Amino acid sequence: MANGIANSGSTVGQFVTVPLLTLSLGYFSWRWSLLAVSITCAIMAAVIWWMLKPTVEEAAQKSATLSDEPLGQRLKFLLTNPTFHILFWSFFICGITTTGAIETHFLPYAAFCGFPPVPASGIYALTAALNFCGMFASGYLTDRISRPLLLGSIYIMRSISFIVLMNVGTSYEMMFLFAVIYGIFDYSTIPPTASLAASHLGLKIMGLAMGLISGGHALGGAVGAFFGGYLFDMFARYTELWWITFGTAVFAGLMVYTLRENRGEAGVITAAAH
Repeated sequence: MANGIANSGSTVGQFVTVPLLTLSLGYFSWRWSLLAVSITCAIMAAVIWWMLKPTVEEAAQKSATLSDEPLGQRLKFLLTNPTFHILFWSFFICGITTTGAIETHFLPYAAFCGFPPVPASGIYALTAALNFCGMFASGYLTDRISRPLLLGSIYIMRSISFIVLMNVGTSYEMMFLFAVIYGIFDYSTIPPTASLAASHLGLKIMGLAMGLISGGHALGGAVGAFFGGYLFDMFARYTELWWITFGTAVFAGLMVYTLRENRGEAGVITAAAH
């Protein structure tokens, strides 16, 4: 639940910043717009450093979860663990279908369909607002129901949004429907993924595991962004990209369904001890 609430901040940020950035690009130059973003990031870095300095008690608690195993041994454990591969490659696909496809190509696709920039960015901001609700609900459900079932279903439901998107045409109603479905099932993969990493891989290796898994997401985003542009240059349309995102999202969901639920403390201790 805490994971869902914390990560939902990124979606609230998009809800505010994307429309503001679009307006800024319309009234000022892109250089001034990016300068404003960079200044904001610098201020936030200072605020985060000041506010999140660990207390003495937090530092003592952290030592209980630090791993004393060599990096090579921890990497070997992860790379030979089927659960890690399922979480890594499903999150890789998550990056393809979110950062790569939507965050890079949604606004160009909206312009391709004939939507003006400001209404299109407003629809994108709606997905960010619904991301907040989806993250909150996902965090709540992660603590209460089968996590493989939850995570797999999120990927399956996300795949449906791409079917809607490729049939938008010039319909604001269809674009709104896409925003609702996609927004709810976008960032909501994070809480169950992190929870499964903790229980199935172990708390003492969770930092390394989630770092690699998140790196897989970034790599998937790069792949999705590149091939989305490449396919558009080849076919002058986005249909192929949306079919790929649909298929990969379904595949990610089916992969996650193969995981078993394991909430017991014994599972955490055993995994951490390997």
